[in-house]
Amino acid sequence: MRKIEKRWIVSFLIITAVAIGGLFWTPANDAHILAQFGPTENIVPADVAWLLTASSLVLLMTPGLSFFYGGMVGKKNVISTMLQSFICLGVVSLIWVVVGFSLAFGEPIGFHFADGFYSVIGNPSTFAFMDHVGILPHQTMAATIPFMLFALFQMKFAIITPAIITGSFAERVRFISFLLFIVLFTLFIYAPLCHSVWHPTGILGTYFGVKDFAGGTVVHMSAGFAALAGALVLGKRKNSHHIPTNIPFVLLGTGMLWFGWFGFNAGSALAANGTAAMAFATTTTASASAMLTWLFFERLNGRKVSALGACIGAVVGLVAITPAAGYVTVPQSIFFGFITAIVSSKVLSMKAMKKIDDTLDVFACHGIGGIMGMILTAIFAQGENASLLHGGWNVFAHHMIALVLVSVFTFFGAVLLFKITNAFIPLRVSEEAENQGLDLSQHDESLEHQKPAPMGIIDLMK
Repeated sequence: MRKIEKRWIVSFLIITAVAIGGLFWTPANDAHILAQFGPTENIVPADVAWLLTASSLVLLMTPGLSFFYGGMVGKKNVISTMLQSFICLGVVSLIWVVVGFSLAFGEPIGFHFADGFYSVIGNPSTFAFMDHVGILPHQTMAATIPFMLFALFQMKFAIITPAIITGSFAERVRFISFLLFIVLFTLFIYAPLCHSVWHPTGILGTYFGVKDFAGGTVVHMSAGFAALAGALVLGKRKNSHHIPTNIPFVLLGTGMLWFGWFGFNAGSALAANGTAAMAFATTTTASASAMLTWLFFERLNGRKVSALGACIGAVVGLVAITPAAGYVTVPQSIFFGFITAIVSSKVLSMKAMKKIDDTLDVFACHGIGGIMGMILTAIFAQGENASLLHGGWNVFAHHMIALVLVSVFTFFGAVLLFKITNAFIPLRVSEEAENQGLDLSQHDESLEHQKPAPMGIIDLMK
């Protein structure tokens, strides 16, 4: 019998404690929290139907991302790379239910300034194990849908963020180490950033006035800078040159991402209304613009038109429009896709970036795409004093300050979390395991040599 490592025993004990602990968790009867909810009569059926659909669309993006990444890596690492994205569906979902949602949207913890109160994180006990999260609508955060639906919609964003990071250190990370990092990242980087931007009293959203319609800052900048940190901490692969295994996988993944992104952006209106329709339109035009721009720009630089380039360009456009989807016009969204595709392509070809083994160029696509989206949002967002073009000089300046703060927080925070993870469990696989490929060395599975499935009840009945 193979010896089981202590780290796996500890992991199983933790999931056991979570499973049993929920049975004995006693919700607090906090009157001031209950007073924040409205009656069921405030629920709008059309909004519920749309948010249920949007939540499903956003969930689909994580399997889409696994195909997108899986097709790009070498043949020895396809399954491991896809699983690193897919496993986030399980890990982050449970974290979100137990404490993550409470950290992101619970009772605010922060500072009292002369002009008001600004929070940086939520009380972890407010909605622990989904206390008080049910069918009643929250009057401030989600006034026309059940609060449970709002929590589930936000869960899908939390799931895909660490999944995006995986592309930067693909083909060399130890699976159990990655699981620990997911937990730490969700609790200590994603949740505080989500609260600071999207909670009604969050410091980035209120004091700095950061506009992030659907997650350009919260999701893509945090994932992009964490990916850069991961690539630097783990170091280069022994063989950093690989041929993408399955371009049709990349095409399929891009299609699933594009399809799911309609829920990601249009769903962030939290209602079936005109803002959702506008976000739907700007999402697809920005992606179309970026896809074509990427292809033409590559051709102008002497490279052939490629399916891989088309897919990367499309995703870059989706990232760029995310923070502004409900704030800009369709013509402006075309410019978002156009300029971001050029900038991302140029960053991708920089010598400094080539020295960093970011396996699937996560920072150049998601990090730079998120940065460009934040800058362009601060320039073009509609509304009085909403952006640079509409008289909001202070808004633009605050966005730039917030951009620096978010970049520093997510990059150095991720470096620290990678170091902590490595102190408990080495992040990198051994050289032998890396040469063998993570599919076999980490999971005992392979595209070429599949083991026969164990005999089940159906087989026995034949």
